[in-house]
Amino acid sequence: METIKELKDGDHFHSQFLVNNISKGVTTQGRSYLNITLQDSTGTIEGKKWDVDEDDLEIFVVGNIVNVQGEVLNYRDHLQVKIISGAPVNQDSIDVTRFVPTAPEAEKDLEGDLRKYINSLTDSDLKTIVKHLLNKYKDRYLIYPAAARNHHAFASGLLYHSVSMARLAEAVCQLYPEINHDFVIAGTLLHDLGKVIELSGPIATKYTDEGKLLGHISIMMAEIRLASEELHIHGETPLLLEHMILSHHTKPEFGSPVGPMTLEAQVLAMIDDFDAKMNIINKATEGVAPGNWTERIFAMDGRAFYVPLYEQNPNKKGE
Repeated sequence: METIKELKDGDHFHSQFLVNNISKGVTTQGRSYLNITLQDSTGTIEGKKWDVDEDDLEIFVVGNIVNVQGEVLNYRDHLQVKIISGAPVNQDSIDVTRFVPTAPEAEKDLEGDLRKYINSLTDSDLKTIVKHLLNKYKDRYLIYPAAARNHHAFASGLLYHSVSMARLAEAVCQLYPEINHDFVIAGTLLHDLGKVIELSGPIATKYTDEGKLLGHISIMMAEIRLASEELHIHGETPLLLEHMILSHHTKPEFGSPVGPMTLEAQVLAMIDDFDAKMNIINKATEGVAPGNWTERIFAMDGRAFYVPLYEQNPNKKGE
């Protein structure tokens, strides 16, 4: 079966794709049609389904994986698909990583590092809380994205983002021994765990009702408080951990009701911002030839980024 990246002008294909987006239209002759965005792990492509019937409306639904038969056309210098037919696919046995972008590292490797960072915690109360919450949501934590769009918006993005932050935190703690290692590592592993409730999952990711009404920060603060009560852990440790979660977006306009007021909370917020922005910039520059600019990036204050000519010879970067 062809992937989207392999499709070429004039190809006739029969393959499986995820329906990423859909909208209805009507021709000047009054005939209905569907604009459909098809997706797999290699990218997306726009398609049109003409002569729409009731079966099509049940098959082509956002989030469905569909057996698509079609033809690739070049329309205004962009490839587009003329969809001839579609058939539903039983998604119970489908590997979702075939249809959504995935983390650049294997899940098993990331999970190995996750265990390493959990085991590195020497504070027994922190370690107990972290293990309890990660075990509670393990299945979702391993495969969920870290966002619906912007940074780490891919399968296992939440795990990749959290482990990347833990790696950075470990290096920062070595440079600044006054930082409490256990609190910062615990913060990196738990700070976005609420997104397993805020978001719907790795396929056609959207915000849940709880996500819209509460947000992952409030959700996670409540989860830590509940865990602390269930585990009979009281005092300063859960309080400081709650503060780190509440403040890691730094400002009310970014979703935090309070700003960081401990050293470890400030470190967590800076590491989170750094890792998120690195991912956003890397995503924007991907595929941009050296000597050219990215599109303006909304999440980076609308700035475009230049890809220097030294990218043609990466070995010269440090010279």
